[in-house]
Amino acid sequence: MNAPDAPLFYTAITEPDQQQFDAWTEQPLLVSMEQGGIDWPSSCRGGNCRTCIGKLSKGSVRYEMEWPGLSAEEKAEGYVLPCVAYPCSDLTLGREDL
Repeated sequence: MNAPDAPLFYTAITEPDQQQFDAWTEQPLLVSMEQGGIDWPSSCRGGNCRTCIGKLSKGSVRYEMEWPGLSAEEKAEGYVLPCVAYPCSDLTLGREDL
């Protein structure tokens, strides 16, 4: 739940195509992307298959699950799973295969 002064959404941008979308704080990034008309690969929507993996070049996310399907090294390098990641700031998210 958001603090009273916290925003309802943040501004997010995808790389390399620079598509902008509203990243709502109370839903996973993938859902916000789809609502914004962004086609992003996905499959399980549970943080296990890694189809949606992306890399943050700006911003931060949180997870409501204890440990999504990322290694500690991947997390440290900025990799996220948009299907289970919730935005905590404005962010820029890229896919290495685009």
